[in-house]
Amino acid sequence: MVSYKVTLFTGNRVAAGTFNHVFIKLVGTEGESERKWLVGFKGASAFIRGAESSFTVCAPTSLGKLVLVEVDKKSLLLFPEDSWFLTKVEVKSPDGDTFTFPVHRWISDSSVHRFREATALRIIDDQHHLGRYSREQELKEREEDYRWHVYAEGIPHCIKADGPTSLPCEVQFSFTKTTEFLFTASSGLSELKLKGLDGCKKGWTNIDDIDRVFCCKQTDIADYVQEHWKEDSFFGMQFLNGVNPILIRRCTELPRNFPVTDCMVFPCGQMSLAEEIKKGNIFLCDYKHLDGVKTNTINGKKQYLMAPLVLLQKTEDKKLMPIAIQLKQAPAEDNPIFLPTDPEYDWLLAKIFVRSADFSEHQLNTHLLRTHLLAEVFAVSLLRNVPMVHPLYKLLIPHTRYTLQINFLARNLLISEKGSFTQFAASGGEGMMTILRRSLSAVTYTSLCFPDDVAERGVQDVPNYYYRDDGLRLWEITYRFVKGVIEFYYKNDEEVQQDSEIQKWISDIFKHGFLSQACTGIPQSFTSVAQLVKFVTMVIFTGSAQHAAVNSGQYDYGGWMPNTPISLKRPPPTKKGVANEDTMLETLPDVNVTVQGMATLWLLSKQSSDFVPLGNTPEQHFSEDTPCEFIKNFQAELEEQSRRIKARNKKLEVPYKYLNPEEVENSVAI
Repeated sequence: MVSYKVTLFTGNRVAAGTFNHVFIKLVGTEGESERKWLVGFKGASAFIRGAESSFTVCAPTSLGKLVLVEVDKKSLLLFPEDSWFLTKVEVKSPDGDTFTFPVHRWISDSSVHRFREATALRIIDDQHHLGRYSREQELKEREEDYRWHVYAEGIPHCIKADGPTSLPCEVQFSFTKTTEFLFTASSGLSELKLKGLDGCKKGWTNIDDIDRVFCCKQTDIADYVQEHWKEDSFFGMQFLNGVNPILIRRCTELPRNFPVTDCMVFPCGQMSLAEEIKKGNIFLCDYKHLDGVKTNTINGKKQYLMAPLVLLQKTEDKKLMPIAIQLKQAPAEDNPIFLPTDPEYDWLLAKIFVRSADFSEHQLNTHLLRTHLLAEVFAVSLLRNVPMVHPLYKLLIPHTRYTLQINFLARNLLISEKGSFTQFAASGGEGMMTILRRSLSAVTYTSLCFPDDVAERGVQDVPNYYYRDDGLRLWEITYRFVKGVIEFYYKNDEEVQQDSEIQKWISDIFKHGFLSQACTGIPQSFTSVAQLVKFVTMVIFTGSAQHAAVNSGQYDYGGWMPNTPISLKRPPPTKKGVANEDTMLETLPDVNVTVQGMATLWLLSKQSSDFVPLGNTPEQHFSEDTPCEFIKNFQAELEEQSRRIKARNKKLEVPYKYLNPEEVENSVAI
């Protein structure tokens, strides 16, 4: 008889243990063991939370190189079937070799689960029927667990699920995350002390009343926003370092539908638009995707959403100042171009309409589509097409944590027929889907790759653009890490081309994420190592850094409602000189719309206690020394970048913290 030492590692997380009977079978290139009931001196405590328990499994002869373990569990009379989080299985052979089988998943039923050896060479899979069977069987099961679903035509596809508990256990929230999320969601209005106001369908009659509600829950930046929201310099700064910093681009010529003249913006003749454009000092924000969108009706009142064009100038003191705003796309006599020299409330209302448009553009395009929905596509395709022992799976699986469940909840709680966005945002309902479809049609691979996007928008040298500075640095750090890991496993382009699993991964992404639109520039297959490295960098960056940049500051910049109204209930002025403070208050959303918006932004900005920062992984998926060393280097570079950002922020009036690696979550998890 030949003896193998088998050690099972139960996860150190809430409710990870099991009191069920656990069984294991070892499968090697030369044979397999009998199915063994793992019982020892620890008894029922062998598989409690955080336990490492060893057992002896015998076989008549050597099993050769171990390629697979089969694990299952059975319930007892006193203990019903439960869920068990198994981290990994380690097996030490009689020859002293150690084989590692990564699991990192919940086992919730009595089925047999098969796990492959972590360092199994692809040649073994190709030549040995056990390797082929285990890989094909795993992917067959995963294709059933992770099925595509068309939530709405014209937007990225998602996972098919009837409810959060119908999702595979391995992608569900932890007990801690579930408890905190439900509590935060249900107590949002209470925590903000807004209970009672959520049913008030009246308008605001005094700015001080908004102030009293806002004072219930503030942050340092939200306080600053309240104090400075009317200032042009702050309005301009938000295009660089607010929650929607991807819209601004250098203006190389004025759009034909934006007939701004020199005498409008430079009445003293001190300079000309042509000269300033040539110098690279003029920038444009165009909300054309919102044009003609059907708007919501809230509290029985029609809501209004504009599609503005905003012209900004970089000044000698390195500020970005708005110099012209047109609130509708088509120029007309009743669509005036508003200027800083206009009466106070004309100009302020124009900026309020821009900020309200920015809310819809940000939430639906920048935030929901370009981070949440795309991250889900990347994750579902990975989980369907790539086996657990594949290096791409090990590299990307930490960046899928909680994404599928948070997106399911977003569809149910935010954008469904009864969702808060649908009910309380100007673009809720039919308009929301119109914007999502238009936005997806405009997505390009260039716009998803951070350095390429910065160059394409012409914003390489804009001063005080901390989103750009921190984002470029994080992209570089992530790129070096990904390059090291990918090049360790793929020695040449031919190996990439012949890897059917990563080819199926990208093929599904192109089909289900970008709806097979070649004009997006998204790869349809991988032809080189360099191409794979860049795409994987983009995937990690999108689900971590980019999501943090457009998500974490939502309450900071939107908690003070006048700075980011989620809806407006009066049309914009059609001529100048008639607006006043009453006009502004009558335009702002009703009380219940305001407090629902505040509560939602508070929920979306709240960090969970089991938050995992970029570069950190609760489970260790790689077993080889080289990729583990790359992970350590990645973490060290992130720590150094965090120190740089903290030192810089001490000198800033408004610190930019959203891309501090310590504040960047590893995945789209909120």
